[in-house]
Amino acid sequence: MRYIKTNRLARLLKRSEYLRVKQRGTSVAKPGLVIQAVLGTNDSSFPYPRVGFTVSKRVGNAVKRNRARRRLKSIASDVLPKEGFQAWDYVFIGRLVTLDRPYDLLLEDARAALRKIHQKTI
Repeated sequence: MRYIKTNRLARLLKRSEYLRVKQRGTSVAKPGLVIQAVLGTNDSSFPYPRVGFTVSKRVGNAVKRNRARRRLKSIASDVLPKEGFQAWDYVFIGRLVTLDRPYDLLLEDARAALRKIHQKTI
């Protein structure tokens, strides 16, 4: 399997990986974003959390979607190394509010969503 690391976070690259997180994982929606998560494969050679990002066309044109995706990447790089679990796969889904919501509130949304996901699954 091929992984790309970004700030100690590896990326989900294949559509099948995103679908596995959606079908088998837990989802928590907050005002600024949605996080889906599932325990990763049993591949112990890669213990880091993996993350993927999705922003639909409902958010806006390509410029707005890319801006929302960049904000989600920044949130993930701030939150997941401290609060993400090893060997878990996470998908951050952007919403229309992701563009205008203050960064501090997005951070709190992500932290709260991760806490809720981990409480549900453990």
